Amino acid sequence: MTSTALLHDATLRLAAVTPEDVPLIARWYEDADFMRRFDASPAMPKTAVEVTKYIEEQQQSSTAFPFAVRLLENDTLIGYLEVDGILWNHGTAWISLGIGEAVHRGRGYGHAAMTLGLDFAFGELNLRRIQLTVFSYNTPAISLYERLGFRREGVFREFLHRDGELHDMLLYGLLRREWRTS
Repeated sequence: MTSTALLHDATLRLAAVTPEDVPLIARWYEDADFMRRFDASPAMPKTAVEVTKYIEEQQQSSTAFPFAVRLLENDTLIGYLEVDGILWNHGTAWISLGIGEAVHRGRGYGHAAMTLGLDFAFGELNLRRIQLTVFSYNTPAISLYERLGFRREGVFREFLHRDGELHDMLLYGLLRREWRTS
């Protein structure tokens, strides 16, 4: 068996979320731009207690794998990635990624984190299908997902109503046999 880097590349690593990470993650939930890209729920701040409860539930679940996204150079927490909603009998799951602060967006970290997450999901968890949803106004994320090989499979028309405008939510999927071949 060949040894490969499972949870890191040249720029970042996927690590366990620790109690020390919670205050920063809670701060991300105070950023409306972050929230409106990451969640369809109203952009509402979360307390450290709420964030802790959610992460602990995910860490204890047999159908979710939450990760802190950290820079290798200084171990800075820059994002959160999760493989969840796993249906083991079907080999399917959801993946989500949030890069916390705008200064870290658009620098290739999302691509690196998603690549590691997909390698983990397909290689380590032996899943055969990964899916995600993205809001139609999040064009940087759409571009990223399509570069990674995800295919648009559906549209939830007029799913969101924000600032007086209606927006679609798009469904994307990626099969293991398509990963790294696109």
